[in-house]
Amino acid sequence: MPKSSSGGSVMDAQCPSRLVLDRIADKWTALIIQVLAQGTKRYAALQREIGGISQKMLTQTLRSLERDGLVQRTVYPVVPPKVEYALTRLGRTLIEPLHALCRWSEKHLPELQANRARAKAKLQKQAPVATVATAVR
Repeated sequence: MPKSSSGGSVMDAQCPSRLVLDRIADKWTALIIQVLAQGTKRYAALQREIGGISQKMLTQTLRSLERDGLVQRTVYPVVPPKVEYALTRLGRTLIEPLHALCRWSEKHLPELQANRARAKAKLQKQAPVATVATAVR
């Protein structure tokens, strides 16, 4: 089993590393880090570039990333207010692992889609049998 830097196993529900995995494995976190890997962005630019993210989820995720020290939020004292987000040194260490995950996803997407289609077709073939069996009871 993988050991965390705290000496425990990440498979243990009480392992502190689980919190880190929860944070970086979240889909919105991964996408935000991918966008910020391109450079500093304002809130509206992040929302435009990340299709499907709600204002609430973007705000929550940015706050969590800031709290964890992965993203730096800079507020400029101007009117109208200007706020920018950038990866911290620690946040930049996630760029390559997340790029690798994205490359893996893109490379294996056709295979995953084919597997899903086969599983769906198999379920659809089984569904009428289950219905008939239920009706016979």
